[in-house]
Amino acid sequence: MRTKSELDHLHSLGNKQTDYLSDYSPSVLEAFENQHADHDYLVSLDCPEFTSLCPKTGQPDFARIVINYIPDKLMVESKSLKLYLFSFRNHGDFHEDCVNIILRDLVQLMQPRYIEVIGLFVARGGISIHPFVNYADNAHQSLLHSRMMAQMNSTIQ
Repeated sequence: MRTKSELDHLHSLGNKQTDYLSDYSPSVLEAFENQHADHDYLVSLDCPEFTSLCPKTGQPDFARIVINYIPDKLMVESKSLKLYLFSFRNHGDFHEDCVNIILRDLVQLMQPRYIEVIGLFVARGGISIHPFVNYADNAHQSLLHSRMMAQMNSTIQ
């Protein structure tokens, strides 16, 4: 069981005065210690209500964001992730930019062994866009390449 002092730095979780930011803000992301860093395991986060804005038209874009990662020493706290993703609500960027920004911010926060971000954006103008981006430390480079190839093969069918 975690001690109170191990959780003191987490400000979003349990906060009854939650501030929902309407502008992109990676500063809301919080991490906690992975107590099982002695082995690899997968954490999968499914965020079905992601929204951002088209940078040209300002029209809303809707997506399901899936984040899969193998933690190292730190893990993302889920409420802070929810607030972070919510902060994209008024952020104008292309779909591909959004998933790359999410990946970059999570890598900076946690330094995971492996992470991938998949954006399943709802069709607009008759086209669905599903960007996939991943990152791996030196020990997981084969996973990085195999997951990229698997993603490419699944979209070609």
